[in-house]
Amino acid sequence: MKVIYNDGTVKECAPEEELHIIRHSAAHIMAQAVKRLYPQAKMAFGPATEKGFYYDIDLGDATLSDSDLEKIEAEMKKITKANLPFKSFILPREEAVALMQERGEDYKVEHIADLPEDAVISFFQQGEYIDMCVGPHLTYTKALKAFKLTKVSGAYWRGDEHNKMLTRINGIAFHNQTELDEYLKLLEEAKKRDHRKIGKEMGLFMMCDEGPGFPFFLPNGMIIKNQLIDYWREIHTRDGYVEVSTPMIMNRRLWETSGHWDHYKDNMYATKIDDEDYCIKPMNCPGGVMVYRSQPHSYRDLPLRIGELGLVHRHEKRGELHGLFRVRCFTQDDAHIFMRRDQITDEIAGVVHLINEVYEKFGFKYFVELSTRPEDSMGSDEDWEDATNGLKNALEQLNMPYIVNEGDGAFYGPKIDFHLQDSLGRTWQCGTIQLDFQMPLNFGLEYVAENGERERPIMIHRVCFGSIERFIGILTEHFAGKFPTWLAPTQVKVLPVSEKSMAYAESVTDALKAAHIRVALDSRSEKIGYKIREARQIDRVPYMLIIGAKEVENGTISVRDRATDSTTEMKLEEFLAKVGQEIADRV
Repeated sequence: MKVIYNDGTVKECAPEEELHIIRHSAAHIMAQAVKRLYPQAKMAFGPATEKGFYYDIDLGDATLSDSDLEKIEAEMKKITKANLPFKSFILPREEAVALMQERGEDYKVEHIADLPEDAVISFFQQGEYIDMCVGPHLTYTKALKAFKLTKVSGAYWRGDEHNKMLTRINGIAFHNQTELDEYLKLLEEAKKRDHRKIGKEMGLFMMCDEGPGFPFFLPNGMIIKNQLIDYWREIHTRDGYVEVSTPMIMNRRLWETSGHWDHYKDNMYATKIDDEDYCIKPMNCPGGVMVYRSQPHSYRDLPLRIGELGLVHRHEKRGELHGLFRVRCFTQDDAHIFMRRDQITDEIAGVVHLINEVYEKFGFKYFVELSTRPEDSMGSDEDWEDATNGLKNALEQLNMPYIVNEGDGAFYGPKIDFHLQDSLGRTWQCGTIQLDFQMPLNFGLEYVAENGERERPIMIHRVCFGSIERFIGILTEHFAGKFPTWLAPTQVKVLPVSEKSMAYAESVTDALKAAHIRVALDSRSEKIGYKIREARQIDRVPYMLIIGAKEVENGTISVRDRATDSTTEMKLEEFLAKVGQEIADRV
């Protein structure tokens, strides 16, 4: 695909760059359409993103709703049909400022002021529209063949809540209409699977204005949460972890020592106790450190694997809250491993195997990313190099492919992130392994080595689910609410056809309860078709047992399987064995 660069040259771009350039060009064409319809509009930022593009715009007194997007789309189609050429030019700083002032683009002028004095300021123009941009772009507007505007929302200028709220218009663009249609189909399926919608239908969780960002788990949601916790405890006990619980509120001095106060205080909640500053923990790690430090350790004690299901609180902006995916309090399935240097590779390998086991349990594929030292970090170059090499060596010994994500490590150490892929092909960052030389140093942690000398342990921070709340949201959308039998809030629903079969249905229900199967009896005087539809579409139960005159006479049950939507007549004992095995095997 030929594109135009900011120096005016036209040449083929790399295939992996094409979609980004298409979407960036779409943002400019959308901005041109907006300016035609709303001449008073002032443009802020309009980048391409991984999922599409957007433009933040100051519309003055005008407001947009989703219905207005059709008008903007129609104007964009006129622009593409006109096949306007994209042209580039460069201006000195003063001329660039004058041009943007002349055109009333106050936000662009402010942006120029932030650029270095010797910055080359380039512009792209199609028709009457001029935008400050580094490019590259399509050569003609007609090359934008498939696009759609998706939503209108608010966004603060520069992401700062103290600045003016702008209008953000989001859109998507692809190479062709077939790709766009496939993506729109995926979006429609994602809407059906929205965990907020399913969570309400199934009674999993709720949010309320009295606690924005603080989820309330309802009885059915607590069943799923507790099943995940039971599974977590089982595999961690097997792998030699011990479990602790550390306080939710601790003195500010602790967080200053750990480094969180300097690097994370804007996301922390604080309070006063006895005239001293205390913080509600945003992470569990300093508590785990205090547990280690509470008694002396020998080299024989290591590795020491300490797990904690800790409730943490982080201040997120209200506009960024989203169901269970972005909340202000959540349960981290944390663990902190204290070890000798010679144990690093084996311990990381053990954690990788554990996380892999968890993701395979739910049918997730994943890829691995190694994140290196960020600019805002603590510790020596030597420690960072050792820590990064420790993670690299472990991944290479495991023959595990990985992508390097430069500069995205934690402030105290590099990390391995696990990005899982759900049934719709979307990726989620959940599991992580962080290698930390700094916190043991800050807190003066020690162990007595084999030679009697005092040594400093190395620390691993790691999670499998990440946030149990967020993981439940991901699972809800991954399974579309049709949780596997072991996780399903209601595993079996007994559906009597009429009052005549009620007594037998009750005895079947009692037998299921005695076998520790989560069962509900639908004793309402509704038609059986209605009961089946509700059990399948709303409650999404794995199994429905239909009890009518024939089943009463034969002493059997008719089992309707959610997975196949087929009905099979069988003995109750046979069904109990089948479901009991599924639950035991967690399938």
